[in-house]
This record gives sequence, C-alpha cells and structure tokens, in this order.
Amino acid sequence: MSAVVADLASRRPDVDVRLAFLDLNTPSVEQVVDAVAAQGHTESVVVPLLLGSAFHARVDLPGMLAAARARHPGLRLTQADVLGADLRLVAALRERLLAAGADPHDGRTGIAVAAVGSSSARANLRTERIGALLTAGTAWQSSVCFATTEPSLPQAVSRLHRHGCDRVLVAPWFLAPGLLTDRLHHATPDLVHAQTIGAHPLLTEVALDRYLGAATPILALSA
Repeated sequence: MSAVVADLASRRPDVDVRLAFLDLNTPSVEQVVDAVAAQGHTESVVVPLLLGSAFHARVDLPGMLAAARARHPGLRLTQADVLGADLRLVAALRERLLAAGADPHDGRTGIAVAAVGSSSARANLRTERIGALLTAGTAWQSSVCFATTEPSLPQAVSRLHRHGCDRVLVAPWFLAPGLLTDRLHHATPDLVHAQTIGAHPLLTEVALDRYLGAATPILALSA
C-alpha cells in the first residue's frame, strides 16, 4: 500500500497523503491522526482502502475517528466511502488473472474468487457479485469463496470441477497479500494464485475518486 500512497501523492502534490493501518501494522489510524493534528491541520479526509463495507468500515473506523474528534476538536475528520466493488478494481484483478496465464477464451477454466468473508450475510452477498463481474466478456466460469467463512476455497474448487472445469485459478479479491492470502495458498498449494490487486493505477484512481467525493463538499463549505 505504500506504493499506492506514493502514486496518490505524485498525482496530487497539493495534498498531504499519509498511510495508516486499522490493525496488524503501524502507523495506526490514531497515530497518524494525532500527527496530523499536531502539525496544525484543520481538515482531514480518511479514505478506507477497503473492498467491502462491513465491520471495519461501519464500526471499527468510525469509532476510531469519533475518539479522535474528541481528542482533537479543532480537526475536522471526514470518512470517505470504501473502495467497494468498483468496476475498475474488477478490471485490475482480471489483468492479474491474465498475467497468471488464464485464457479468456477457455470455457473449461474456472476462477475461484476468494475474498475475506464477513459475519454479515449481506456483505457476503455483495461480494458474490464479483464473480460475475470478473468473468464478464470471457468464457470463464466462477465460484466465490471466503478465507474466513464458507464456502471455503477447496469447496469452490470442487464446485468448479463438478461444472466441467479442468483448470482452476484463484483470483484473490484482496488489495495486498497477508495472513489470509497465505491461508488460501496453504489450502490449495497446487493451484495457480493470481497476484492481489496491489499497486495498480486503477486502484489509485478509485482511491482518488473516493477522496474527491468526500473532500469536495468540505471545500465548497470552506469557499
């Protein structure tokens, strides 16, 4: 994600772009917000680099920002929309599959679309759309699965084999590799796993759009 932030900063040199993590890494959201406030900023837009609108986006991050507002009453914090199932991100993942050797004209190729998974059934249903979007315009078949709940990756692979696929590739619906993508690799070490979306120009575009969507009303009010 450091490369994505660097790309954002190069596209918008007028904006102070900083990377923060919700968990498992540093600097934390709290640390970055505190630093922004200490340096005298009065407005800040927080863009969640999240593919789904589940616990992190609806509970975790809003709670952190509410606490930060209490600590820094002079800093206006605005949470932008998540990245979501933007078609540009789907296109970026399709590019990763093509780079991994998936033939878009081969109807016997199955794509196991592996996402994080959520305790929210509604969030998981939204993720189910990714398979159809990803395979649109190709001959591929798809099956969506999750790293933290069912259907699991092995279950998705079995389903694709039952539907006549003799080759299955894994499409990780993740921004970056980590513990969960490692778990997916360990579950199916014999399969080809495409790269995560990663530092793709289309990811930078979507993140910038989310920033502008949240920042434009603030700029209008300040004018």
